[in-house]
Amino acid sequence: MLIQLLRQQVGLIQRKVFGTVASTNITSLNLVRYTSFFNKLPAEDIWRGVTSVSNAGKKRGRGKGAGKKIAKDLNKGQIIGVGKKAVLWPGLNAPIVRGKTLLQQEVLPEDNQKNANAADLRDSTSSYRMFKVNSLDRGWSGAKLPGRSIGPPDPIGDDCFDNFDTRVLENKIVFIMKGNMGRKRRYSVMSITGNGEGLAGFAIAKAPEVRTALRKSKNRAAQKVMKIELCDNHTVFHDFSCAFGKTKIFVERKPEGYGLICHRAIKTICQVVGIKDLHARIEGSTNLQHIVKAFFLGLLQQKTHEEIASDKKLLVVEFGNETGLHPRIRANPEHCRTNQEIDRTEILDYRQYALGGKIVLEKKKFPPFYVNTKGYLRYNRRKQQLRNLYDVRIHLKAFGENFSS
Repeated sequence: MLIQLLRQQVGLIQRKVFGTVASTNITSLNLVRYTSFFNKLPAEDIWRGVTSVSNAGKKRGRGKGAGKKIAKDLNKGQIIGVGKKAVLWPGLNAPIVRGKTLLQQEVLPEDNQKNANAADLRDSTSSYRMFKVNSLDRGWSGAKLPGRSIGPPDPIGDDCFDNFDTRVLENKIVFIMKGNMGRKRRYSVMSITGNGEGLAGFAIAKAPEVRTALRKSKNRAAQKVMKIELCDNHTVFHDFSCAFGKTKIFVERKPEGYGLICHRAIKTICQVVGIKDLHARIEGSTNLQHIVKAFFLGLLQQKTHEEIASDKKLLVVEFGNETGLHPRIRANPEHCRTNQEIDRTEILDYRQYALGGKIVLEKKKFPPFYVNTKGYLRYNRRKQQLRNLYDVRIHLKAFGENFSS
């Protein structure tokens, strides 16, 4: 009824404007809808709607093989301009000029193996094969994405990221509710990129496909690169504590050769940044995004030796086992204060100053319950004559006759 009324109205307008004679030459209005379910949605969503299984069906065991594409890609093995009849089309599937001669349209002999080769190509590409990852390229847990390297970011204009390496920290599925599509699935990827020399940045990106989310996260992290100061190119400058949300991280500076003893996410960040020796302990929530943000806040808020010397107006002297506990001056201020100029209430403990006036809580170690039992006392009496045997053997191996004499 609505279409008929529209046609009558259009006819009346045509008669009034063009007259009754001209109205016979004007075609009537036809309402056509050019959008449909098939050209509005991408092929991935349509295929997912056909092969997907509901959550209730998955719980009952249905859908173990769902998601595997069985259909063949008919575009494989086809070339523009080449059809069932072998015809030479200059400018389409052949050059227009060959040498100095101008090519003309030409019928080529039939190729009986063409269809067979295209069918073999489609069969080989449509088969489902499990992607195997090299053992050196695996992440935290087998072939899963977190912890794996996805290469350097894409160049931005003339700026290239050849020395950068990007690692995936988090890859999870998130859902968003749409009015027409319902619950729509997306992939959320968190990655970090760095050059191993103090430049690093992290970012989070979401996309309907994993590859798109990886690319967006990698390129977005390259746009948020930050400069992180390193002490002797292998560790942090001092101990520090940092927090984000319910996550607290306590970081300790370690000598060269100690290694990275920390959470796997912090270890990956240190490898990308260029930190080789570190000890970190996490208290509270182990939310991965909170761990990354808290650790970056701690790295950016640390003070260099020069900043500490200029702030306290005192010499910064280091005592380390690697130097035989010999003092080494790390920073010298322009004006060094004397003992009379230092206030008595001022914090002079280096570790307490680096932690912002806080101190590390050392829990009291209680003796075990079997200390005063008869069996343990008898065991100590038997082992008393051998109590220094291990240390003596080590010293004898190290110094030999000089130690015994």
